[in-house]
Amino acid sequence: MTARPVIGITLDSEEPGGYSHMPWYALRRNYCETVVAAGGVPVLLPHEPDLASIYLGLIRGLIVTGGAFDIDPALFGATTRHASVTTLKARRTEFELAIVKGAVARDLPVLGICGGQQLINVALGGTLIQHIPDEIDDALAHEQPNPRTEPGHWVDVLAGSKLAGICGAARIPVNSAHHQAVRDVAPGCVADAIAPDGVIEGIEDPSRRFCIGVQWHPEYIISPADTALLRAFVEACR
Repeated sequence: MTARPVIGITLDSEEPGGYSHMPWYALRRNYCETVVAAGGVPVLLPHEPDLASIYLGLIRGLIVTGGAFDIDPALFGATTRHASVTTLKARRTEFELAIVKGAVARDLPVLGICGGQQLINVALGGTLIQHIPDEIDDALAHEQPNPRTEPGHWVDVLAGSKLAGICGAARIPVNSAHHQAVRDVAPGCVADAIAPDGVIEGIEDPSRRFCIGVQWHPEYIISPADTALLRAFVEACR
């Protein structure tokens, strides 16, 4: 039997309060549980930029997770910061930029989820919409009011893309928990999933073994496409 590949998963970080009076790391269990179900071995990666190359020598693939914060707009060339961009996590972003760039250079499989997709796009030279409601006419409720365990809207998957081949469908239901999105797709990447309001919901680098970002959260397994995506990622890591 093929050995289970070790999959690095980035953590979120929180300030003192709640779980601990000291700063602490956090991650929902379903990130790890779905990697195990897909055949991988999850390991969690603390935010140590100087250790990124060591981590990359230990893992076979990388998942960049989401979180309730934004990437500093200065990192993608914005001269002003929208009023909605109030929570930055500089140490986390520094680490994730370092490890994504290193993973891409090694052609390790990378999967970005929600804010992780945005991070990949910025790491590879793309830009972001800072606040969807102010920049997209007739925008959907991308911060859906219903539970994340339910679909929020549909996305159209680009025919001929790697994502389409994985999902086996031209249109899939997804959940939605974001107020930012990809604006300019990074050089070498393409948009592979689009929401009905035109918001980019997925990107990929066709030249890489596996480099895909999705704006939704496949770890909730909203549809068979989510299971297929996680399995395809883990398989690429073997």
